[in-house]
Amino acid sequence: MDDTLALARAQVDAGVKRVTATPHVSWDNPTSGERMASAVAEVNEALGREGLPLDVVAGGELAMTRVIDLPEGEVHAFRPGGGPWLLVESPLTPAATGFEHVLYQLQSRGHRIVLAHPERCPSFQREPERLEALVGAGTLTSITAGALVGRFGSTVERYARQIVHDGLVHNVASDAHDTRRRPPGMRDPIEEAGFGEHATWWCEEVPAAILAGAEIPAGPPPPPAPRRGLAGLFRRS
Repeated sequence: MDDTLALARAQVDAGVKRVTATPHVSWDNPTSGERMASAVAEVNEALGREGLPLDVVAGGELAMTRVIDLPEGEVHAFRPGGGPWLLVESPLTPAATGFEHVLYQLQSRGHRIVLAHPERCPSFQREPERLEALVGAGTLTSITAGALVGRFGSTVERYARQIVHDGLVHNVASDAHDTRRRPPGMRDPIEEAGFGEHATWWCEEVPAAILAGAEIPAGPPPPPAPRRGLAGLFRRS
């Protein structure tokens, strides 16, 4: 709990008012909906005692290999904020065979899909048309703010920026794990990457609509891709 409260204080210092708890739900991390809900209630009670102005809502980040075996009631328990959306983890392994099939099966059961950190998915990097097709079929994407400024390497940064320019990003999250290695904070990396005009839509309007189960609001047009060659390099510098 001490670590949790330290992370909560860092969230407040970063200007965050609401956090969606997204524990990994996989065979390696067999979190249950009941356990997750109980922990979220415990954390909110502790935040109240400490006087920290932060609200934590329940959710989960579901692995493709786990979600297909969960009872429907358990799947519903991990919908962020109790809305219609599911946060599904983009595969971090080179092979992602059957991923689209799993997503379409979830959609056919009435779930709407948000993809977590697609910019880190080797399969999407190699075959970007796969992500384009998923977004075209109604999937939303949630990238990690640090990816825009190289915190996961240059390959991830290039692809993250590319899908921003392609209009395939709907939400930017902190994906905070702790106060040091993966700390809170979204707006600073977004501003550093040069996408500040999208911050409100990515970090406030879209997540609010996801949690409320409301229509996703129209956002600003995608930023134009930088020009290639020396002129574009000097302009970026």
